[in-house]
Amino acid sequence: MNDVVYSGFRPGIGQSKHQGDTRTLAASGGFLTLNFIYSSAKRMAAVAVHQFAQCITCHAWSPDQSMIAFCPNNNEVHIYKLFEDKWEKVHVLQKHDQIVSGIDWSRRSNRIVTVSHDRNSYVWNQEGLELIPTLVILRLNRAALCVQWSPKENKFAVGSGAKTVCICYYEQENNWWVSKLIRKKHDSSVTSVAWHPNNILVATTSTDGKCRVFSTFIKGVDTRESKTGSSSNSKFGEQIVQLDLSFSWAFGVEWSPSGNTLAYVGHNSMIYFVDDVGPSPLAQNVAFRNLPLRDVLFISEKMVIGVGFDCNPMVFAADESGIWSFIRFLGERKASSSGPKYGSQFSEAFGKLYGQSKHGSSSDTVEQSSIQGVFHENCINCIVHLRKEGFRTKRFSTSGLDGKVVIWDLENEEDLCDYL
Repeated sequence: MNDVVYSGFRPGIGQSKHQGDTRTLAASGGFLTLNFIYSSAKRMAAVAVHQFAQCITCHAWSPDQSMIAFCPNNNEVHIYKLFEDKWEKVHVLQKHDQIVSGIDWSRRSNRIVTVSHDRNSYVWNQEGLELIPTLVILRLNRAALCVQWSPKENKFAVGSGAKTVCICYYEQENNWWVSKLIRKKHDSSVTSVAWHPNNILVATTSTDGKCRVFSTFIKGVDTRESKTGSSSNSKFGEQIVQLDLSFSWAFGVEWSPSGNTLAYVGHNSMIYFVDDVGPSPLAQNVAFRNLPLRDVLFISEKMVIGVGFDCNPMVFAADESGIWSFIRFLGERKASSSGPKYGSQFSEAFGKLYGQSKHGSSSDTVEQSSIQGVFHENCINCIVHLRKEGFRTKRFSTSGLDGKVVIWDLENEEDLCDYL
Protein backbone atom coordinates (compact mmCIF):
# COMPACT_ATOMS: atom_id res chain seq x y z
CA MET A 1 0.00 0.00 0.00
CA ASN A 2 1.38 3.42 -0.97
CA ASP A 3 0.61 6.42 1.22
CA VAL A 4 1.11 9.94 -0.06
CA VAL A 5 0.65 12.58 2.64
CA TYR A 6 1.69 16.15 3.14
CA SER A 7 4.81 16.62 5.19
CA GLY A 8 3.92 16.93 8.86
CA PHE A 9 0.42 15.49 8.38
CA ARG A 10 -0.80 12.36 10.12
CA PRO A 11 -3.84 11.04 8.23
CA GLY A 12 -7.05 11.34 10.21
CA ILE A 13 -5.31 12.97 13.17
CA GLY A 14 -3.12 16.00 12.51
CA GLN A 15 -3.05 18.97 10.20
CA SER A 16 -0.76 19.83 7.32
CA LYS A 17 2.12 22.24 7.76
CA HIS A 18 2.98 24.92 5.23
CA GLN A 19 6.47 26.35 4.77
CA GLY A 20 6.90 29.07 2.19
CA ASP A 21 5.74 28.11 -1.27
CA THR A 22 6.88 24.49 -1.15
CA ARG A 23 4.81 21.54 -0.02
CA THR A 24 6.56 18.19 0.31
CA LEU A 25 4.66 14.96 -0.08
CA ALA A 26 6.29 12.05 1.75
CA ALA A 27 5.08 8.49 1.52
CA SER A 28 4.48 6.38 4.59
CA GLY A 29 6.96 3.55 4.59
CA GLY A 30 9.16 5.34 2.05
CA PHE A 31 7.36 4.11 -1.07
CA LEU A 32 6.99 7.45 -2.77
CA THR A 33 8.14 11.05 -2.35
CA LEU A 34 6.81 13.98 -4.35
CA ASN A 35 7.50 17.71 -4.27
CA PHE A 36 4.89 20.24 -5.33
CA ILE A 37 5.65 23.94 -5.79
CA TYR A 38 2.63 26.15 -5.30
CA SER A 39 1.58 29.62 -4.20
CA SER A 40 -0.20 30.16 -0.90
CA ALA A 41 -3.27 31.32 -2.81
CA LYS A 42 -3.61 27.89 -4.43
CA ARG A 43 -3.63 25.51 -1.51
CA MET A 44 -5.09 22.18 -2.43
CA ALA A 45 -8.18 20.95 -0.60
CA ALA A 46 -6.78 17.41 -0.58
CA VAL A 47 -4.55 16.84 2.45
CA ALA A 48 -3.74 13.13 2.05
CA VAL A 49 -3.78 10.48 -0.66
CA HIS A 50 -3.59 6.78 0.20
CA GLN A 51 -3.13 4.02 -2.37
CA PHE A 52 -4.67 1.11 -0.45
CA ALA A 53 -5.51 -1.23 -3.34
CA GLN A 54 -5.86 -1.48 -7.11
CA CYS A 55 -9.60 -0.83 -6.86
CA ILE A 56 -11.92 0.13 -3.99
CA THR A 57 -15.65 -0.55 -4.06
CA CYS A 58 -16.63 1.31 -0.87
CA HIS A 59 -15.11 2.47 2.42
CA ALA A 60 -16.00 3.59 5.95
CA TRP A 61 -14.15 5.04 8.95
CA SER A 62 -14.05 4.01 12.60
CA PRO A 63 -15.56 6.49 15.10
CA ASP A 64 -12.16 7.89 16.10
CA GLN A 65 -10.97 7.80 12.45
CA SER A 66 -7.90 5.76 13.38
CA MET A 67 -9.10 2.82 11.25
CA ILE A 68 -10.54 2.50 7.77
CA ALA A 69 -12.54 -0.41 6.34
CA PHE A 70 -12.78 -0.89 2.59
CA CYS A 71 -13.54 -3.53 -0.01
CA PRO A 72 -10.75 -4.04 -2.58
CA ASN A 73 -13.32 -5.03 -5.22
CA ASN A 74 -13.66 -8.63 -4.02
CA ASN A 75 -15.48 -10.59 -1.30
CA GLU A 76 -13.27 -9.30 1.52
CA VAL A 77 -13.25 -6.25 3.77
CA HIS A 78 -9.79 -5.01 4.72
CA ILE A 79 -9.33 -2.91 7.86
CA TYR A 80 -6.22 -0.78 8.26
CA LYS A 81 -5.16 1.02 11.44
CA LEU A 82 -2.89 4.03 11.77
CA PHE A 83 0.20 3.36 13.88
CA GLU A 84 2.13 6.59 14.22
CA ASP A 85 2.72 7.53 10.55
CA LYS A 86 2.03 4.18 8.94
CA TRP A 87 -1.13 2.30 8.02
CA GLU A 88 -1.07 -1.41 8.84
CA LYS A 89 -3.61 -4.12 8.02
CA VAL A 90 -5.22 -5.42 11.23
CA HIS A 91 -8.29 -7.35 10.04
CA VAL A 92 -9.58 -9.12 6.95
CA LEU A 93 -13.31 -9.90 7.07
CA GLN A 94 -14.04 -12.94 4.90
CA LYS A 95 -17.62 -14.12 5.46
CA HIS A 96 -19.02 -12.96 2.12
CA ASP A 97 -18.87 -15.06 -1.06
CA GLN A 98 -19.15 -12.27 -3.64
CA ILE A 99 -18.19 -8.60 -4.00
CA VAL A 100 -18.92 -6.47 -0.93
CA SER A 101 -21.07 -3.62 -2.22
CA GLY A 102 -21.66 -1.60 0.96
CA ILE A 103 -19.97 -0.84 4.31
CA ASP A 104 -21.06 1.41 7.15
CA TRP A 105 -19.36 1.87 10.53
CA SER A 106 -21.59 3.16 13.34
CA ARG A 107 -20.12 6.06 15.29
CA ARG A 108 -21.64 5.38 18.71
CA SER A 109 -21.99 1.61 18.94
CA ASN A 110 -18.78 0.94 16.95
CA ARG A 111 -20.41 -1.78 14.83
CA ILE A 112 -19.70 -2.51 11.18
CA VAL A 113 -22.41 -3.59 8.77
CA THR A 114 -21.54 -5.07 5.38
CA VAL A 115 -23.67 -6.16 2.43
CA SER A 116 -22.70 -8.11 -0.65
CA HIS A 117 -23.81 -9.39 -4.02
CA ASP A 118 -24.18 -12.77 -2.31
CA ARG A 119 -27.52 -11.39 -0.91
CA ASN A 120 -26.25 -11.51 2.69
CA SER A 121 -25.48 -8.94 5.34
CA TYR A 122 -23.35 -9.19 8.48
CA VAL A 123 -23.06 -7.02 11.56
CA TRP A 124 -19.55 -7.15 13.03
CA ASN A 125 -19.08 -6.59 16.77
CA GLN A 126 -15.76 -6.06 18.51
CA GLU A 127 -15.03 -8.75 21.10
CA GLY A 128 -11.55 -8.34 22.47
CA LEU A 129 -9.21 -8.07 19.50
CA GLU A 130 -11.55 -9.91 17.14
CA LEU A 131 -14.51 -8.83 15.02
CA ILE A 132 -17.35 -11.35 15.37
CA PRO A 133 -19.95 -11.51 12.57
CA THR A 134 -23.69 -11.93 13.03
CA LEU A 135 -25.72 -12.94 10.00
CA VAL A 136 -28.67 -10.72 9.14
CA ILE A 137 -31.75 -12.36 7.62
CA LEU A 138 -32.41 -10.22 4.53
CA ARG A 139 -34.71 -12.60 2.58
CA LEU A 140 -33.42 -11.34 -0.78
CA ASN A 141 -33.27 -13.18 -4.11
CA ARG A 142 -30.98 -10.59 -5.73
CA ALA A 143 -27.78 -8.78 -4.75
CA ALA A 144 -27.64 -6.35 -1.85
CA LEU A 145 -26.27 -3.06 -3.24
CA CYS A 146 -26.02 -0.46 -0.46
CA VAL A 147 -26.38 -0.05 3.30
CA GLN A 148 -26.58 2.72 5.88
CA TRP A 149 -27.07 2.88 9.66
CA SER A 150 -29.93 5.03 10.95
CA PRO A 151 -29.02 8.13 13.02
CA LYS A 152 -29.89 6.35 16.31
CA GLU A 153 -28.09 3.20 15.09
CA ASN A 154 -30.98 0.93 16.12
CA LYS A 155 -31.79 0.16 12.46
CA PHE A 156 -30.07 0.04 9.12
CA ALA A 157 -31.41 0.10 5.56
CA VAL A 158 -30.29 -2.15 2.71
CA GLY A 159 -31.03 -1.46 -0.94
CA SER A 160 -31.07 -4.38 -3.35
CA GLY A 161 -31.37 -5.58 -6.90
CA ALA A 162 -34.62 -7.29 -5.91
CA LYS A 163 -36.50 -3.95 -6.12
CA THR A 164 -36.88 -3.97 -2.33
CA VAL A 165 -35.50 -2.14 0.69
CA CYS A 166 -34.73 -4.10 3.86
CA ILE A 167 -35.11 -2.26 7.17
CA CYS A 168 -33.11 -4.30 9.66
CA TYR A 169 -33.32 -4.14 13.46
CA TYR A 170 -32.18 -6.19 16.43
CA GLU A 171 -34.56 -8.56 18.22
CA GLN A 172 -33.42 -8.79 21.81
CA GLU A 173 -35.57 -11.84 22.60
CA ASN A 174 -34.05 -13.99 19.86
CA ASN A 175 -30.60 -12.37 19.87
CA TRP A 176 -30.46 -11.79 16.12
CA TRP A 177 -30.96 -9.17 13.42
CA VAL A 178 -34.14 -9.40 11.34
CA SER A 179 -35.57 -7.32 8.53
CA LYS A 180 -38.87 -5.94 7.32
CA LEU A 181 -39.17 -5.42 3.59
CA ILE A 182 -40.53 -2.48 1.62
CA ARG A 183 -41.82 -4.28 -1.47
CA LYS A 184 -43.63 -3.50 -4.71
CA LYS A 185 -42.67 0.17 -4.64
CA HIS A 186 -39.63 0.19 -6.93
CA ASP A 187 -39.58 -0.85 -10.57
CA SER A 188 -35.85 -1.61 -10.64
CA SER A 189 -32.73 -1.95 -8.45
CA VAL A 190 -32.35 0.31 -5.41
CA THR A 191 -28.99 2.03 -5.83
CA SER A 192 -28.78 4.20 -2.70
CA VAL A 193 -30.46 4.76 0.68
CA ALA A 194 -30.31 7.72 3.07
CA TRP A 195 -31.82 8.24 6.52
CA HIS A 196 -33.61 11.40 7.57
CA PRO A 197 -32.33 12.84 10.88
CA ASN A 198 -35.65 11.89 12.53
CA ASN A 199 -34.68 8.18 12.26
CA ILE A 200 -38.03 7.36 10.63
CA LEU A 201 -37.94 8.48 7.00
CA VAL A 202 -35.63 6.83 4.51
CA ALA A 203 -34.98 8.06 0.96
CA THR A 204 -34.07 5.74 -1.91
CA THR A 205 -32.92 6.07 -5.49
CA SER A 206 -33.40 3.49 -8.18
CA THR A 207 -32.43 2.65 -11.73
CA ASP A 208 -36.06 3.27 -12.64
CA GLY A 209 -35.10 6.96 -12.45
CA LYS A 210 -37.15 7.80 -9.35
CA CYS A 211 -36.37 8.97 -5.84
CA ARG A 212 -38.79 7.89 -3.12
CA VAL A 213 -39.25 8.58 0.58
CA PHE A 214 -40.75 5.95 2.91
CA SER A 215 -41.77 5.71 6.53
CA THR A 216 -39.92 2.99 8.47
CA PHE A 217 -41.71 3.21 11.81
CA ILE A 218 -41.40 -0.13 13.63
CA LYS A 219 -43.40 -0.72 16.78
CA GLY A 220 -41.15 -1.62 19.68
CA VAL A 221 -38.10 -0.11 17.99
CA ASP A 222 -39.16 3.48 17.34
CA THR A 223 -41.05 5.80 19.67
CA ARG A 224 -44.06 7.91 18.86
CA GLU A 225 -42.17 11.04 19.89
CA SER A 226 -39.68 10.49 17.05
CA LYS A 227 -42.41 10.73 14.43
CA THR A 228 -42.53 14.26 13.09
CA GLY A 229 -43.91 16.16 10.15
CA SER A 230 -45.69 14.35 7.36
CA SER A 231 -44.68 10.95 8.77
CA SER A 232 -46.62 11.39 12.01
CA ASN A 233 -49.47 9.15 10.85
CA SER A 234 -47.52 6.90 8.49
CA LYS A 235 -47.17 3.16 8.85
CA PHE A 236 -44.15 1.06 7.96
CA GLY A 237 -43.50 1.01 4.23
CA GLU A 238 -45.89 3.82 3.40
CA GLN A 239 -44.61 5.97 0.57
CA ILE A 240 -44.44 9.63 1.54
CA VAL A 241 -43.44 11.01 -1.86
CA GLN A 242 -42.20 9.84 -5.25
CA LEU A 243 -40.01 12.21 -7.27
CA ASP A 244 -40.04 11.72 -11.04
CA LEU A 245 -37.42 14.34 -11.86
CA SER A 246 -34.87 12.13 -13.60
CA PHE A 247 -35.35 10.30 -16.88
CA SER A 248 -32.30 8.10 -16.30
CA TRP A 249 -30.78 5.98 -13.53
CA ALA A 250 -30.74 7.74 -10.17
CA PHE A 251 -27.92 7.44 -7.61
CA GLY A 252 -26.45 8.96 -4.47
CA VAL A 253 -29.32 10.31 -2.38
CA GLU A 254 -28.58 12.40 0.74
CA TRP A 255 -30.47 14.54 3.28
CA SER A 256 -29.20 17.90 4.47
CA PRO A 257 -28.10 18.03 8.15
CA SER A 258 -31.45 19.54 9.20
CA GLY A 259 -33.48 17.18 7.00
CA ASN A 260 -35.12 20.08 5.17
CA THR A 261 -33.49 19.40 1.80
CA LEU A 262 -33.00 16.22 -0.20
CA ALA A 263 -30.39 15.86 -2.95
CA TYR A 264 -29.81 13.08 -5.45
CA VAL A 265 -28.14 12.65 -8.83
CA GLY A 266 -29.10 11.22 -12.19
CA HIS A 267 -27.07 9.44 -14.85
CA ASN A 268 -28.04 12.25 -17.22
CA SER A 269 -25.45 14.64 -15.68
CA MET A 270 -27.96 16.37 -13.45
CA ILE A 271 -28.32 16.88 -9.71
CA TYR A 272 -31.68 17.46 -8.05
CA PHE A 273 -32.53 19.40 -4.88
CA VAL A 274 -35.91 19.02 -3.18
CA ASP A 275 -37.22 21.19 -0.32
CA ASP A 276 -40.33 20.61 1.78
CA VAL A 277 -40.39 16.90 1.04
CA GLY A 278 -44.02 15.82 1.28
CA PRO A 279 -47.26 16.23 -0.67
CA SER A 280 -46.10 19.52 -2.29
CA PRO A 281 -42.30 19.44 -2.61
CA LEU A 282 -40.26 22.26 -4.13
CA ALA A 283 -37.71 20.92 -6.61
CA GLN A 284 -34.73 22.32 -8.48
CA ASN A 285 -32.33 20.70 -10.91
CA VAL A 286 -28.83 21.70 -11.95
CA ALA A 287 -27.50 20.43 -15.29
CA PHE A 288 -23.78 20.33 -16.03
CA ARG A 289 -21.74 19.41 -19.10
CA ASN A 290 -19.56 16.88 -17.32
CA LEU A 291 -19.71 13.16 -16.79
CA PRO A 292 -22.45 11.92 -14.41
CA LEU A 293 -22.14 11.83 -10.62
CA ARG A 294 -22.41 8.71 -8.49
CA ASP A 295 -22.67 10.03 -4.94
CA VAL A 296 -23.32 13.24 -3.02
CA LEU A 297 -22.55 14.64 0.43
CA PHE A 298 -23.99 17.66 2.23
CA ILE A 299 -21.20 19.80 3.69
CA SER A 300 -23.69 22.27 5.17
CA GLU A 301 -27.23 23.39 4.51
CA LYS A 302 -25.98 25.44 1.54
CA MET A 303 -23.21 23.28 0.08
CA VAL A 304 -23.09 19.84 -1.55
CA ILE A 305 -20.13 17.88 -2.89
CA GLY A 306 -20.81 15.54 -5.81
CA VAL A 307 -18.42 12.83 -7.00
CA GLY A 308 -18.49 10.55 -9.99
CA PHE A 309 -17.01 9.78 -13.38
CA ASP A 310 -15.11 13.05 -13.77
CA CYS A 311 -12.64 11.88 -11.08
CA ASN A 312 -12.80 15.26 -9.35
CA PRO A 313 -15.28 16.38 -6.64
CA MET A 314 -17.75 19.01 -7.79
CA VAL A 315 -18.99 21.79 -5.50
CA PHE A 316 -22.64 22.89 -5.64
CA ALA A 317 -24.00 25.69 -3.46
CA ALA A 318 -27.19 27.65 -2.81
CA ASP A 319 -27.29 31.44 -2.82
CA GLU A 320 -29.25 33.63 -0.43
CA SER A 321 -32.45 33.07 -2.39
CA GLY A 322 -32.02 29.29 -2.21
CA ILE A 323 -31.07 28.79 -5.87
CA TRP A 324 -28.52 26.00 -6.34
CA SER A 325 -25.71 26.16 -8.90
CA PHE A 326 -22.38 24.56 -9.76
CA ILE A 327 -19.44 26.46 -8.24
CA ARG A 328 -16.25 24.68 -9.27
CA PHE A 329 -14.24 21.49 -9.12
CA LEU A 330 -12.63 20.99 -5.75
CA GLY A 331 -9.25 20.21 -7.30
CA GLU A 332 -9.01 23.65 -8.91
CA ARG A 333 -9.49 27.31 -8.11
CA LYS A 334 -12.51 29.06 -9.56
CA ALA A 335 -11.18 30.99 -12.55
CA SER A 336 -12.85 33.66 -14.62
CA SER A 337 -12.90 33.22 -18.37
CA SER A 338 -13.23 35.84 -21.08
CA GLY A 339 -14.59 33.36 -23.59
CA PRO A 340 -16.96 30.41 -23.50
CA LYS A 341 -15.78 27.70 -21.15
CA TYR A 342 -16.98 24.79 -23.23
CA GLY A 343 -17.63 23.96 -26.85
CA SER A 344 -21.03 24.04 -28.38
CA GLN A 345 -23.78 21.81 -27.06
CA PHE A 346 -24.06 20.19 -30.47
CA SER A 347 -20.38 19.22 -30.73
CA GLU A 348 -20.34 17.74 -27.21
CA ALA A 349 -23.60 15.85 -27.76
CA PHE A 350 -22.29 14.59 -31.11
CA GLY A 351 -19.10 13.39 -29.43
CA LYS A 352 -21.00 11.57 -26.70
CA LEU A 353 -23.30 9.97 -29.28
CA TYR A 354 -20.37 8.38 -31.09
CA GLY A 355 -18.45 7.46 -27.96
CA GLN A 356 -15.92 10.28 -28.14
CA SER A 357 -13.81 10.30 -24.97
CA LYS A 358 -13.92 13.41 -22.81
CA HIS A 359 -10.19 12.92 -22.35
CA GLY A 360 -9.63 13.30 -26.09
CA SER A 361 -7.62 15.89 -27.92
CA SER A 362 -10.44 17.94 -29.46
CA SER A 363 -10.67 21.64 -28.62
CA ASP A 364 -13.96 21.04 -26.84
CA THR A 365 -12.30 18.94 -24.17
CA VAL A 366 -8.96 20.62 -23.51
CA GLU A 367 -10.14 22.42 -20.39
CA GLN A 368 -11.97 19.35 -19.15
CA SER A 369 -8.91 17.11 -19.31
CA SER A 370 -6.83 19.71 -17.48
CA ILE A 371 -8.99 19.52 -14.37
CA GLN A 372 -9.56 15.78 -14.33
CA GLY A 373 -7.40 13.28 -12.53
CA VAL A 374 -5.81 15.74 -10.07
CA PHE A 375 -5.81 13.07 -7.35
CA HIS A 376 -8.19 10.35 -8.49
CA GLU A 377 -7.50 8.65 -11.80
CA ASN A 378 -10.76 6.75 -12.15
CA CYS A 379 -14.42 7.05 -11.17
CA ILE A 380 -15.07 8.19 -7.59
CA ASN A 381 -17.85 5.98 -6.24
CA CYS A 382 -17.93 6.77 -2.50
CA ILE A 383 -17.77 9.91 -0.34
CA VAL A 384 -17.87 9.80 3.47
CA HIS A 385 -17.92 12.31 6.36
CA LEU A 386 -14.72 12.54 8.37
CA ARG A 387 -15.25 15.28 10.91
CA LYS A 388 -18.65 16.77 11.64
CA GLU A 389 -19.15 20.03 13.55
CA GLY A 390 -22.86 20.44 14.26
CA PHE A 391 -24.55 20.98 10.91
CA ARG A 392 -21.24 21.38 9.04
CA THR A 393 -18.60 19.04 7.69
CA LYS A 394 -15.21 20.42 6.76
CA ARG A 395 -13.38 17.12 6.28
CA PHE A 396 -14.43 14.15 4.18
CA SER A 397 -12.89 11.31 2.21
CA THR A 398 -13.45 9.86 -1.25
CA SER A 399 -12.56 6.49 -2.74
CA GLY A 400 -12.68 5.24 -6.28
CA LEU A 401 -11.97 2.57 -8.82
CA ASP A 402 -8.30 3.65 -8.88
CA GLY A 403 -7.86 2.16 -5.39
CA LYS A 404 -7.15 5.52 -3.75
CA VAL A 405 -8.64 7.10 -0.65
CA VAL A 406 -8.28 10.89 -0.67
CA ILE A 407 -8.86 13.03 2.42
CA TRP A 408 -10.19 16.53 1.76
CA ASP A 409 -10.26 19.56 4.06
CA LEU A 410 -12.21 22.74 3.25
CA GLU A 411 -10.71 24.78 6.10
CA ASN A 412 -8.54 26.92 3.80
CA GLU A 413 -10.91 27.15 0.84
CA GLU A 414 -11.61 30.87 1.23
CA ASP A 415 -14.01 31.17 -1.70
CA LEU A 416 -16.23 28.47 -0.14
CA CYS A 417 -16.33 29.85 3.41
CA ASP A 418 -19.59 31.71 2.80
CA TYR A 419 -21.36 28.39 2.18
CA LEU A 420 -20.03 26.54 5.24
